[in-house]
Amino acid sequence: MGRGGPTLGVAPPAPVRLADLAGTEPERIATGLSELDRVLGGGLVPGSVVLLGGEPGIGKSTLVLQALAGLSRGGRAMLVTGEESAAQVSRRAARLGGCEDVEVLAETRLEAVLSALEVHRPAVCAIDSVQTLVSEVLEGAPGTVAQVRQATAELLRVAKTTDVSLILIGQVTKDGALAGPRLLEHMVDCVLAFEGDDARAHRVLRATKNRFGSTNETGLFEMGSDGLAPVADPAALYLAEAGERRVGSCRFPAIEGSRALLVEVQALVGSTEVVPPRRFAGGIDRTRLSQVVAVLSRHAGLRLGDQDIFVSVAGGARALDPAADLAIALAIASAHRGVPLAGGTAAFGELGLTGGVRPVGHLARRLDAAAAQGMTRALVPAGTSGEPAAERPAEVVRVAAVGEALEAAF
Repeated sequence: MGRGGPTLGVAPPAPVRLADLAGTEPERIATGLSELDRVLGGGLVPGSVVLLGGEPGIGKSTLVLQALAGLSRGGRAMLVTGEESAAQVSRRAARLGGCEDVEVLAETRLEAVLSALEVHRPAVCAIDSVQTLVSEVLEGAPGTVAQVRQATAELLRVAKTTDVSLILIGQVTKDGALAGPRLLEHMVDCVLAFEGDDARAHRVLRATKNRFGSTNETGLFEMGSDGLAPVADPAALYLAEAGERRVGSCRFPAIEGSRALLVEVQALVGSTEVVPPRRFAGGIDRTRLSQVVAVLSRHAGLRLGDQDIFVSVAGGARALDPAADLAIALAIASAHRGVPLAGGTAAFGELGLTGGVRPVGHLARRLDAAAAQGMTRALVPAGTSGEPAAERPAEVVRVAAVGEALEAAF
């Protein structure tokens, strides 16, 4: 073989022009769970590999079994379980209902699972969990880095060559990160995080990676005695504990993927007994909270340097969008003054370090979400442009600075 020549014994592959692949949109397989399909981008893509992670007991196995039940109505669906016996899965399936056509394989040997996939060729297969699989060609216990990497690599190979869609359930560490090497998240096509807590019945599904869709979508579920049910009205869920004209409260239309949700930002401000004063951020970015407090102190005349400040989003929602700055500022100002905002008020806008209120996107969708929940007044950045909203609050007040926003809000 001469230097620079072709490798001996290897046929050179032929490249494909991108123009020849234009318009080849992948087909989708609907799971029957509208919120799961939303996060996936419309359903599962044949031959794709999805990694689902979440805290123990959060409902990952229940979500996957319900998805397989819906998928089994249109094709062959298989569950490979390494953490439970087939009888245990059967008992849970009886509680959920509609799982009669789901096939179950209780197996932890990787080679046996690969052989079953290649022979039976299900349309979709879920592995619960990938950390339980062990390969005979490697030494080490199940769950070790080498075993998990080998299992994922082999499953990925089978998925791409047979067009079997795979859902891998992954365990998480005490810090909430997916267990195993970070390489796994790069290998798979989609990474989903299933979140929630014991104090609330609802669960949130988020995509942190998705080669076939957006990572901005979220799916909302409510856990009941018969399994997980998609939440039909997310705004009502997040505003369930909200009341009119409460001190330290401001409504904020947050953008979650293709939809806008009205959430409530709540604040508590009080004299501190410790130095430095405490700052708590729940569902918002802590750095942005510090910035908003600094802007209020410098440009709105609020003395907050010796005050404890606690800010959270009601109902366990998240408002990480910079457009939440104005709602956070108004909630803090309301709590500090002890005076509620004018009734039916919603607000959004990004605060600059000079005290200005910067324009943000999705004006029409935010106003529509506010109007749909009965808001009659909205404070928006003065420079915001966009298409007119189909529905909008009766009064839209445009503000250019944080001081002006405080005057309008109260």
